[in-house]
Amino acid sequence: MKIKKGDNVVVISGKDRGKKGKVLTALPRERKLAVEGVNMRKKHVRAKRAGQKGQIVQMPGVFSVSAVMLVCAKCGKGVRAGYKVQGGKKIRICKKCGAGI
Repeated sequence: MKIKKGDNVVVISGKDRGKKGKVLTALPRERKLAVEGVNMRKKHVRAKRAGQKGQIVQMPGVFSVSAVMLVCAKCGKGVRAGYKVQGGKKIRICKKCGAGI
């Protein structure tokens, strides 16, 4: 999986198509991830102490990695990622412009 936690991505399919955000959680074994502000779910939270009210909290849900593309810092668009060995290190590159991601 070429997308990691902290990457900027753009959603290419589904109800949140076109939204950009930062990857909060990456689950490589399930090929899923959570992006801030995308696929928001409501969770009902019970009151912890007496006198406190329960509430509904919104949190991002996980979805398939195939629904997003990496955003290149140089291009500013969603791009495919590739790998290149540079100075003995394997780095991710943009397939459009060749810049490091």
